[in-house]
Amino acid sequence: MSDPELLREVARWLRFASEDLHAAETLSREKEFIPRHVCWLAQQAAEKALKGALVSQRIEFPFRHDLDVLRNLLPDGWEVRRKHPDLAELTEWAIEARYPGDWPDPTAEDAQKACLEAQAVYECVITDLQRHGIHIDHPQSDQ
Repeated sequence: MSDPELLREVARWLRFASEDLHAAETLSREKEFIPRHVCWLAQQAAEKALKGALVSQRIEFPFRHDLDVLRNLLPDGWEVRRKHPDLAELTEWAIEARYPGDWPDPTAEDAQKACLEAQAVYECVITDLQRHGIHIDHPQSDQ
């Protein structure tokens, strides 16, 4: 990728994803953490990683939280499409972790599972980007 402005925007999406993931993992290690906060941050990390991948391909995306819809906008051949064919459970935390409703509160186990899945999506996106010649050395910084 030779467009420095586009590369900076991709790096920014990935930095936000990394920060959300770090926050989710940090919260989950607290003695009395709130699982719904961890679940929501994990969902956000995966969402931002996918949107970073879409930005890298200059693919416009809806401002929605549906991870399957976002993932499916990526071209065929992206490993994140093959390795993560069903992100519906992680998507649910975009709403269910933020608002009261007719669903059970997330558990510590739900939070752990959400973090693991978000981490896997994030890492898969990073690998996919590298396969496409896009190397983000330090997603935590605005480069």
